[in-house]
Amino acid sequence: MGPRLRGDNRRFGMSPRHFVDLWKLDAVTLRAIMDDAHARKKARAGWPKGKVDADAPCRDKTLALIFEKNSTRTRFSFDAAMRQLGGSSVIANAGDMQLGRGEEVPDTARVLSRMVDAVMIRANKHEDVQVFAEAASVPVINGLTDASHPCQLMADLMTYEEHRGSLKGRTLAWVGDGNNMCASFIHAAAKFGYTLNIATPSAYAPDRVDLARAAEEKARINLTNDPREAAAGADLILADTWVSMGDTDYDARMKALEPYQVNAALMALAAKDAVFMHCLPAHRGEEVTEEVLDGPASLVWNEAENRIHAQKSVIAWCLAG
Repeated sequence: MGPRLRGDNRRFGMSPRHFVDLWKLDAVTLRAIMDDAHARKKARAGWPKGKVDADAPCRDKTLALIFEKNSTRTRFSFDAAMRQLGGSSVIANAGDMQLGRGEEVPDTARVLSRMVDAVMIRANKHEDVQVFAEAASVPVINGLTDASHPCQLMADLMTYEEHRGSLKGRTLAWVGDGNNMCASFIHAAAKFGYTLNIATPSAYAPDRVDLARAAEEKARINLTNDPREAAAGADLILADTWVSMGDTDYDARMKALEPYQVNAALMALAAKDAVFMHCLPAHRGEEVTEEVLDGPASLVWNEAENRIHAQKSVIAWCLAG
């Protein structure tokens, strides 16, 4: 890893708007991004997917999409989002770039800052995205790291609001591995005013730094090892795959997390009108049963679609800065 040098436009007192660490953004900003996402989706109801938004806020803008990890929803949703905003995108896997051959992260950031208007990175290490943003003179968006998945979080919360209204005062239940997606729900709890129940095995508990920061923000977060306790009366049940890209302890994870499957019995403990969400891809029969994933309480397909709309507003916010 090279030195953490600053991007060119820092010399002129300008700082790009990054969307890297959700906890660094205030509630007013996140609310504005969310409201814009709802408005943009509503405004284009019934339109062809390739039609550009009426205001085309990213006309003549180019977004670079860099992938160190495999992707379906992130790749397609960001590309579609930029097109609907009136701009264009350039997509590359890290292995296609000099970045994959050992070029220093800050050097890549400086070069791309001269060629595109913003960069989205789906990376292995969160630190690499932080270093990239520090060196870049254009906005940088975190498309997923080992520490968080803020764009998915915005799509998830947008989906809940579409179907059940305000998040304030609601109870969300995370069941399974205390992973990067769980971290993003922790980061957003105080911002959106919901209570977050987290049920994980002790060996796969959420990050202590995230929990400590949330406590300082007066977030309402409850930890337990019992998925039934977390799900009781919850308005939203959340799950994710038990084995993420890069995890090497498959057998241990499967054994420890087996009691945390979201099934009909667990959903029955939640509120009467509770819904289920999963960021996908799902492993049917592991973290969630087919009955729940494809059942009437599931919002997973709406959730996946909303990646486009939420990310459009993230991109527009970044470039408006």
